[in-house]
Order: sequence, then C-alpha cells, then structure tokens
Amino acid sequence: MTTAMPIKWDQALAELAADRYPRLLGRAVLLCGDRGAAEDLVQEALVSALRTKRTFDSINQAEQYVRRAIASRYVDSVRSDAAARRRERDTFAGDVVSDPAGAAGDALDVASALRRLAPRERACVAMRYLEGLSTRETAEALGLSEGAVKRYLSDGIRALNALLGTDDSPDDPVRASVTPSATPKGGVR
Repeated sequence: MTTAMPIKWDQALAELAADRYPRLLGRAVLLCGDRGAAEDLVQEALVSALRTKRTFDSINQAEQYVRRAIASRYVDSVRSDAAARRRERDTFAGDVVSDPAGAAGDALDVASALRRLAPRERACVAMRYLEGLSTRETAEALGLSEGAVKRYLSDGIRALNALLGTDDSPDDPVRASVTPSATPKGGVR
C-alpha cells in the first residue's frame, strides 16, 4: 500500500492555475455574473486559500478548498456591498424615488434571474443544479448544514419561478442552461 505524498501550496497553485482555472472561473461567473469580477474573485480565493502555505492531500482537495473560498468571498462581498447600500440609503433616505414599472423590465433569462437571487440562494442553486453537486456536496462546499442548503434551494427556486414565470419545485427544477449572453469570452461555463 503506497501513501500519497501531500501536495505543497506551490504545487497546488501551479496545477490549479494551469489546469483547473477555467472551472474555477466558470463557478465564479455563475455566482457574480460578470467575467471581470469573477476573475478578481478567483484570484482573491487562490491567494486567500494558499497564502498560509498549507499542504493538501490531493489536488482535488486543494480545488475544493479554493471553490469554497470563492463562494465565501462572493457572499462576503455581497454582504459588504449591501451594508454600504443600506448606509447610503439611510443617509439619503428622502432623495430616492423608486420606479416599480421600470423594475419589471423585459423577460428575464436564467442568468439574469440568478443575479437577482440572494447570494447564498444563488450559490446553492448554481452549485446544486448548474454544477450538478448533491445537496450534501453543496453544503460541504459552502460550509453550511444540509438543512440550510435545502432552505436556500427552496427559497431560490421559488424566487426563480416568480422571475421566470415557471412552477418548478426544488426537487425537480428545470435544468436550464445559462444563456449565451452570460457565457464569458472563451466559452468557459
């Protein structure tokens, strides 16, 4: 029985950047909907995950660690942006008038509907239904309980149904593909 040698951080970084970057970028694009922001997100996650010069049992473990860092950083950035918007809104509360008719807009495609979900809902829906992870794998990747993932999936599918005019259940959602307009240059999904 042979024992696998641990993979050092520099080896993990080299392989992740060379071979697995397109998948990591595709995940980030699904979460944030913008290639430039997704590239920044992947870069931050790689630096964050590998800055402590840790070792991994396998490249798959290193990739999983970076994937979790991508999701966590995305959720953190959305929270930070939301807090800033709340502070701004509170500061200028009397100056803004909303236009509900303008909010309706044109028919939404799946990618733009995903962008309207709450960050954790979007992360759970994207990982579970677009990446094909199980509920357990999604929970592990995001550091959540399976019950929390199921709740985010239920809320996310309900919101998508309202946005897209569908009536799918979280147990059997339509596996719609992301529209070409959401596909980043180079065809990474």
